[in-house]
Amino acid sequence: MRTVKEIPHERYKIQILNYNAKYILKIELGQFEQSFKIGESDIATLDELENMLTPELLSNCLKRFLEMRSDWESAFKNRTNPAL
Repeated sequence: MRTVKEIPHERYKIQILNYNAKYILKIELGQFEQSFKIGESDIATLDELENMLTPELLSNCLKRFLEMRSDWESAFKNRTNPAL
């Protein structure tokens, strides 16, 4: 996996990676990350992929990060008492 580009942002660490004929858009916040894969042939340029980083997408990512943190905190609290 090769890092193609890092995109500066005040809240997130955002990277575009390349692996196996796909671009992977990786968005990190703290200990959590979300990734989106798109085929190299589905976009013409990296700028096109970067333009997909709209305020709406990033706002939705934040909502998912908050849900992920909540899920993880619940799982961590129940680590000694599994529901299985």
